[in-house]
Amino acid sequence: MSNLSKLPKGFKAIAIIAILWNIMGVYSYFYHIYMPAEEIAKLSEPEQLLYKNIPKWKTIAFFIATVGGLVGSILLLLKQRFATTVLILSLIGIVVSFYYDFFKTNLLEVYGNASIGFPALVTIIGILLVWYSKKMEKQDVLY
Repeated sequence: MSNLSKLPKGFKAIAIIAILWNIMGVYSYFYHIYMPAEEIAKLSEPEQLLYKNIPKWKTIAFFIATVGGLVGSILLLLKQRFATTVLILSLIGIVVSFYYDFFKTNLLEVYGNASIGFPALVTIIGILLVWYSKKMEKQDVLY
């Protein structure tokens, strides 16, 4: 029982930072989904086409990525074993969403190679959260 009562150093800080990070992701999701027409009109024509042609499956993947990341991070803070499953689903959503962005659109032509950085960061953080939750499972922190 001592494993459950003593949290690894930094556990709460990591979980809280993950929650804050994923709150920003959920905000980004709702911003992109409900972007006012006036804001879209301010974009260049190629950018407008990117926004207007998003398929439903990409929107669903984006939702799973962001909301799943937030729910998984909250479950992590609550020391729930199900956090790992939800974070894995979030990571799948991340991969599917960015697959669309980079392989089904002309995003790189529109924004250039600089557009790779943030999606790479999001993917790495998603991988790290899954890894960390699995590590916490093995240490019997999550139950």
